[in-house]
Amino acid sequence: MGPLRLALVAGEPAGVGPELCVRLAQRARDHALVALADPDVLLGAASRLGLPLRLVAADDASTEAGTLALAPVRNARPAAPGRLDPANAPAVIRALLDAADGCLAGRYDGMVTAPVHKGVVNDAGIPYTGTTELLAAHAGCDVVMMLGHDDLRVALVTTHLPLRAVPDAVTAPLVERTLRIVDAALRRDFGLSAPRIAVLGLNPHAGEDGHLGREEIEVIAPVMRRLASEGLVLAGPLPADTAFLPQKLAGFDAVVAMYHDQGLPVLKHGGFERAVNITLGLPYPRVAVDHGTALDLAGTGRADPSSLFAAADLCARLAANRRSA
Repeated sequence: MGPLRLALVAGEPAGVGPELCVRLAQRARDHALVALADPDVLLGAASRLGLPLRLVAADDASTEAGTLALAPVRNARPAAPGRLDPANAPAVIRALLDAADGCLAGRYDGMVTAPVHKGVVNDAGIPYTGTTELLAAHAGCDVVMMLGHDDLRVALVTTHLPLRAVPDAVTAPLVERTLRIVDAALRRDFGLSAPRIAVLGLNPHAGEDGHLGREEIEVIAPVMRRLASEGLVLAGPLPADTAFLPQKLAGFDAVVAMYHDQGLPVLKHGGFERAVNITLGLPYPRVAVDHGTALDLAGTGRADPSSLFAAADLCARLAANRRSA
């Protein structure tokens, strides 16, 4: 069947993504990387870093260090490190959608993405709330955002919402959909036969028996009981302030948090350089870095590539699991 082929989307051309992709290309690997980017941007990044980079045809399955297969996506204007240009935003979105098309068509076994700058995409007149949402709409499926590293996985019921909007968004259908997607992905992609999922409450102390809020009693717990009757292994609703204690985390394969800043600060504090962003529920594996475009580091050579390395490694593992299933 040949080596796995992963689409590698370099992201915002003015950010650190192209440099991280060049560093990733230097590693020995057992899978092919197909970069969707402007070749001038990649070669310029390689020159600044003083690293070798050989670009080969997109259908080349080379796994050699220092080599990237290339599916070129040309920018409208030359890109300069650290200087955003809305004229190049359409190329960023086109690269993501081309990679998604390739995954759906079977040309790629998974997708690895470097950071995209939301602001400049919207400044270009393209409505964009995030790559997770873009890929979900493209594939026509429900997805869940999960960040993780070797020690912890945290999935989110709600993602990028103002805090005052979160309680109204935490509905029984959304909680149920999230838990089902997380459970299915842990079984299929991570090879866990009976994943153990910790579910956080929304309120302090998980509502304190209704004295600090009733979402746990009226929304979260009834969904959990129904899913537990179907065989899902769930614990909670748990108070978020103690759920991340090491002795408690040892009993779980993933934590489901109700909102962004309930779970992600803990995860990033425990391993920011190793953490990755995984989109659960897509028809293909998609793994991204857990950081932004870092415009202040672009062109300096100081950007840490650890998260992109971890994203590529995990994407290859998830794709291999799907291939062997």
